[in-house]
Amino acid sequence: MFLRNLLLFRFPSAIDFSEVDALLPKMQLKPVGPLEMTSRGFISPFGREETTVLSHRIGDWLWLTVGTEKKILPAAAVNNLLAVKIEEIEQNEGRKPGGRERKRMKDDLLHELMPRALVTSGRTDVFLDLKRGVAFVDSSSRGNGESVISDIRALLGSFPAMPLNAEVAPRSVLTGWIAGERLPEYLALGEEAELRDPVEGGSVARLQKQELLSDEIGRHLDAGKQVTKLALVLQDNLSFVLGDDLIVRKLKFLDGALDKLADTDQDGRRAELDARFALQTGELGQLFDVLAASFRVSSAGA
Repeated sequence: MFLRNLLLFRFPSAIDFSEVDALLPKMQLKPVGPLEMTSRGFISPFGREETTVLSHRIGDWLWLTVGTEKKILPAAAVNNLLAVKIEEIEQNEGRKPGGRERKRMKDDLLHELMPRALVTSGRTDVFLDLKRGVAFVDSSSRGNGESVISDIRALLGSFPAMPLNAEVAPRSVLTGWIAGERLPEYLALGEEAELRDPVEGGSVARLQKQELLSDEIGRHLDAGKQVTKLALVLQDNLSFVLGDDLIVRKLKFLDGALDKLADTDQDGRRAELDARFALQTGELGQLFDVLAASFRVSSAGA
């Protein structure tokens, strides 16, 4: 299991996580009920079949996983059944149900169908760097990331975590990097970028497999476009696309990092996940340090 996207949140490093293992069973994922549409709660990072170990920790890093169950009731199917019932009323009673009655009929249908609905499951992993005070949520959806932070907040009773707050405009930094400004140490340009005209409704250029220090890019910059997404490589170990929202997308661990796994002699699925967790924490810690220095990321307080 490797993280694929990153939403980063800062939290005070003084927060006490010593009671996490005792608290997690109280908020463990429960199967979605017959009349519920969704259920969410904590599951083991090692998989749903593991029901006793609900967290994993190496040094100052803590791994938590939020699981979800969601019922699928296609709107088209519900509306088709509703249309049949409305037509029956029109034919049998010679009247058209009003808006309030239609809503009640639809609610009744949902209650009738929910126990038979298909259930899909999902998980979102979060790595907590307790020393730096950073949460790495494996998602590119701001809403999903906030939900995971809310779950941790409910678990601990208090968790004042905030999204990264840059003191410099990320768009201007990203634009400077492909305009020829020196990149931070260990960081190199990739081959993907998105440039936008800052005027609302302006043109957008999306480039892939492209040399970014080129005359073509220069013409886009001369036209006033600014970089909103930029592919970067960290020490030949990580490749990713960084947005001006400071969300890390398309995160990929490269051979420079994966070669380190070949040095481990552990067997078994849990041992493999443990090794991958250890590998990722080292790389993600360095990634955060580079981003924090480049964008002057402020802390969440003490």
